[in-house]
Amino acid sequence: MALRGNLRDFTITQLLNLINLAGKTGTLILDGPSEQAHVAFREGKLAFAHIGNEDSGLAGVLHKANKLNENQYRAIANRAGQMTDKELGLLLINAGYVSQEDILLNLQSYFTDVVRRLFTWVEGIFRFDAEMLPPADRINVRIDLENIIIEGSRELRELEQLQDEIPSLEMALKFTDRPMKHVNLSVEEWRVVSFINPRNTMKQIARTNKMSDLETRRIVYGLLQAGLVEMVRVEGTAPPPNPKTFPTQDKEEQKTLINKLIGRIRTM
Repeated sequence: MALRGNLRDFTITQLLNLINLAGKTGTLILDGPSEQAHVAFREGKLAFAHIGNEDSGLAGVLHKANKLNENQYRAIANRAGQMTDKELGLLLINAGYVSQEDILLNLQSYFTDVVRRLFTWVEGIFRFDAEMLPPADRINVRIDLENIIIEGSRELRELEQLQDEIPSLEMALKFTDRPMKHVNLSVEEWRVVSFINPRNTMKQIARTNKMSDLETRRIVYGLLQAGLVEMVRVEGTAPPPNPKTFPTQDKEEQKTLINKLIGRIRTM
């Protein structure tokens, strides 16, 4: 029986559990609200993953992991031509850019991150194609799904809690009057702090730093709890209407509106 359906009825956790227990080989194709993801498996183990328009090739993954700088990445992209990832990997190893371990670890980390991001998808459709094997021109890995499922479920619960504290990343941040002296921040926290400005939304900060929504909310929540920042509307945007405020302050107009409303209710 073909495996296809809606993510409202069948979660990513359930899909991965089924693929893992059945030891399936093939590709899971997911169409979300704004992008498509391909996750390939071999005998129930994660082999390859790609999402949206991201460069999931070896050069792109190593660049994202800061193993290749911008100039190296551009040079490789221009010269690689029709070279497969396996051929490119061998070239990079022989040239001393990276080691074989670097390549495997960074590919495993990237593919795992793609799957973990899918745990937040609650809208979309999916289908499993057993005829679509992991791409032969890419370097495949073999990653057990159990730990991904456990970690992804844990992060999903954390994201749900953080969404209660930070409902929207379309808000901006500004510094409070509390001095930041003697504050020890991580590299990731400094990356967020450096872009804090009432004109920048948290979504823009996340995109600039190539961070996921979970990573961004996690860092912002810590800064909020430390009293270092506060959430504000983006500078230059109009405040949302207050639903408790009556549309007009004129007493006669208020009376007329109320009478019209009563009249409409009576005719319903």
